[in-house]
Amino acid sequence: MLSAQRLLPVCAHARRRVLAPALDALFPPTCLSCDAGVSAYGTLCADCWRAITFISEPLCPVCGMPFDFALEAGNVCGACLRARPPFSRARAAMRYDEHSSRLIFRLKYQDDTRLAAVFAPWLAGAGRELLQSADALVPVPLHYWRFLGRRYNQAALLARALSRHTGLPLLPDALERVRATAQQTGLSARQRAKNVRGAFRAHPRRAHHIQGKSLVLLDDVFTTGATLRACTRALLDAGAAGVSVLTLAKRV
Repeated sequence: MLSAQRLLPVCAHARRRVLAPALDALFPPTCLSCDAGVSAYGTLCADCWRAITFISEPLCPVCGMPFDFALEAGNVCGACLRARPPFSRARAAMRYDEHSSRLIFRLKYQDDTRLAAVFAPWLAGAGRELLQSADALVPVPLHYWRFLGRRYNQAALLARALSRHTGLPLLPDALERVRATAQQTGLSARQRAKNVRGAFRAHPRRAHHIQGKSLVLLDDVFTTGATLRACTRALLDAGAAGVSVLTLAKRV
């Protein structure tokens, strides 16, 4: 005889199976980008899927900038050659353009938080090498006042979804944004770096989770990398053994 505890997941599955067709009839699933009809929730239509440019080899082994053609092993891009970043490696799932930006805008500003779970496999695929040697995931934090206005941190949502997808531990408050900064949008690379200088620190009560650990830093978009560099330095200053960066998109 089945116990009540064992029956609960069975009943929940049965309810979903019975209710799903009714819900689909009332609320037909639509594309995550353009709202065209699709066969299942959490998917893109064929046109929008083809429009997304996923990043793959060949790319810079340090910052993940895609190359037009394969170079000899060990060659890095011009930016990394001029100034090596503090993080060991950075990877992104897709190029940041008009198509990917619509998806990120919905997650970041339109409360479409379900997208984080959709993006988790994309992040896992792009960051496979980083995640294999990682001890934990760390999201880029929002300042308290901006968090109140937005009500959630999109980087934390992505990190939590990736943690559930991969089983890697999540350190949601390993970093603090101790100074409110202006929006980075519209600033030059030099202005962005100045804007976030001294804005982050490792949480003093989380030092034992950081020291000696290999961490993967999560954010939505890698633009100039100013924020990611500042966060990486804060983690390294707190004793992290190494920091890699994983973002949903990268401006190239």
